Amino acid sequence: MESLNLIKNDPWLAPYEAAIEGRYQYVIDKEKSLTNNGKLTLSEMASGYLYFGLHKTTKGWVFREWAPNATAIYLIGTFNGWQKDNKYKLKRKANGIWEIALTDAQMCHEDLFKLLVEWDGGSGERIPAWTRRVVTRRRWGRIMNSVKIYCLV
Repeated sequence: MESLNLIKNDPWLAPYEAAIEGRYQYVIDKEKSLTNNGKLTLSEMASGYLYFGLHKTTKGWVFREWAPNATAIYLIGTFNGWQKDNKYKLKRKANGIWEIALTDAQMCHEDLFKLLVEWDGGSGERIPAWTRRVVTRRRWGRIMNSVKIYCLV
């Protein structure tokens, strides 16, 4: 690797050349791994929140989570008595993505929820990675839509 211009232009950095170049190379390698060797931009890579998490749709709600080592995922919350229920079981998609589509009647504004994740050898309750609001005392995600209350049943 040719010496960085930063080091060439500042002789005081010469003693730290190896450390600076090592850190620079680490950043380059990390960017390549995050962007699939440049197939995505950093901006595209960082926009997962637009796809993952809970989103309002014209037909109700869609929820997506990335959990490549999970064997099953369930939404549990105030809408199902915090119980594992096959009506709230996510479907496994490609590349470790899990998804469920719900009607307005299945999930309401201000419902509390979290995930029950199962994996080989165990299971546990988790806060979704792309939750937009968390009630920290009780550790639940909360469905918030300030425009309209969606549960009228």
